[in-house]
Amino acid sequence: VARLFTLHRRTARMRRMYTALLFLHSWIRWLVIFAGVAALGGAVAGVSTRRAWLPGDNLRLAFFTHSLDLQLLLGLILYAFLSPVTRSGFENMQLTMRDPVLRFFVVEHLTGMLIAIAFAHVGRARARKAVDAVARHRTVLLFVGLSMVALLLSIPWPGMPGGRELFRS
Repeated sequence: VARLFTLHRRTARMRRMYTALLFLHSWIRWLVIFAGVAALGGAVAGVSTRRAWLPGDNLRLAFFTHSLDLQLLLGLILYAFLSPVTRSGFENMQLTMRDPVLRFFVVEHLTGMLIAIAFAHVGRARARKAVDAVARHRTVLLFVGLSMVALLLSIPWPGMPGGRELFRS
């Protein structure tokens, strides 16, 4: 009986942790999107006016990549340890690949987000190595743009199979 009670407490604690991290992961999505739009806006302005690379440009790009990294950390904790969706998805991968909701969360969401993060980090590294300001702005525009496309396609928007609400409460 004591072992069963301990298991129930641990399960309840895991559920609360899952709910809290899912809430945080859902809200940080908006921070990531805002940071990506800001980095894109700075890059567009830099390319169109041919202006110098400013500390604010570097800050916007760093904020975008760091917010993505935080989102990745939270997502991986959810994915690997807490999510009942991925847990059930890994129990039968054949069934998972036929179910659009399970396939999205077990395969497509993770893959798209990893691609988005890779584009963002490659873009930041290449921007650092660019020789002139316009080349840096173009690099940021290209790679953050690609990152944002992958990111926006991989978010479980309402109306999609397995879609989540825009503002989790």
